[in-house]
Amino acid sequence: MMDRMIGAARRAALAVAALALAGCGGESDAAQQAAPAGVLVGPQNVQVVTVEELRTGPALSGTLRAEREAQVRAEAGGPVLQLFADKGQAVRAGQPLARIDAAALRDGLLSAQSAVRTAEQSLVVATRNAERTASLAAAGAVADRDLETARWNVTNARGQLADARARLASVREQVGNTTARAPISGVVSERPVSVGDVVQPGAALFTVVDPGSMRLEASVPAALLGEVKPGATVRFTVSGYPGRTFTGTVQRINPAADPATGQVPVFITIPNSSGVLVSGLFAEGRVESEVREGVLVPAAAVDERGVQSSVLRLKGGKAERVPVRLGVRDPDTERVEVLSGLAAGDSLLVGAALGTTPGTPVRVGAAAPAAADRR
Repeated sequence: MMDRMIGAARRAALAVAALALAGCGGESDAAQQAAPAGVLVGPQNVQVVTVEELRTGPALSGTLRAEREAQVRAEAGGPVLQLFADKGQAVRAGQPLARIDAAALRDGLLSAQSAVRTAEQSLVVATRNAERTASLAAAGAVADRDLETARWNVTNARGQLADARARLASVREQVGNTTARAPISGVVSERPVSVGDVVQPGAALFTVVDPGSMRLEASVPAALLGEVKPGATVRFTVSGYPGRTFTGTVQRINPAADPATGQVPVFITIPNSSGVLVSGLFAEGRVESEVREGVLVPAAAVDERGVQSSVLRLKGGKAERVPVRLGVRDPDTERVEVLSGLAAGDSLLVGAALGTTPGTPVRVGAAAPAAADRR
């Protein structure tokens, strides 16, 4: 009997101990479930906050044009005999570009030259007659009226000579106009005529552009016109030159906006000494109306879904949600200015690490190997 009582007491003690151990094990499991598990992120998912230069201003877009452009037109009519330049060829100011047949003017030139020689001879004769008449008048052999007539003949002969010389100069100028010359140094961009074409005065022969200085003819919204000033720097990209940024200066602003679009034309001067840029290309960029330093973070790192914008900061080995106040955005670099909440040197979680729960321990490890490396 006594043995059965002792055995029952032992079994009861063991049961109590088992319950106690089971209770301790449950509390430990609950504690483990309550504590968030740590995560490992790669260095590409951590962004260190820095103070950088921030450039803001209205965006613009437009087309490149040559700052200096001249169209060569025919000043005389007739068949085109010769062409001395073609599209894409560099020319100098005053260089002959084309020659038009001057056959119709050559006869006029010969006639004008003959008229000058006749007028010169008439003046010589009239001058000699006037000198002889003056000698006779001094001796009292002729009347004063004859002397006046002789002197009038000299004056008339001089006038006729001047008129003949003027006509000769005019004809020579017309003959000279049959040779079209480059008005500026540059490159031929257009040549709409060919040898043998019959042109009339005023017909377009060539277009010469100076590629050394280009101009961007762009437009900005009228509401942002106050941020655009002459002399402001413009940074832009050009179609056909991916990855390259060019710089220009606002030269002038059109005094009237387009009533249909509400846009104001703006003209930007662009140095182009290397001749890289060409007329007609599309460009888009931004007027740097303000340049200052600020705390910039990737726009994708900011959670703006709530009332207060926030970021995930890595501090003390854990992720924490930090509210921030935002400033201006830079759509070109996809960054946003943080006015408060962060400081230079803070570490942000970005990319795939944005899904980390606040309070979770975070450890930064090596970057994940590429698929080829794993193989």
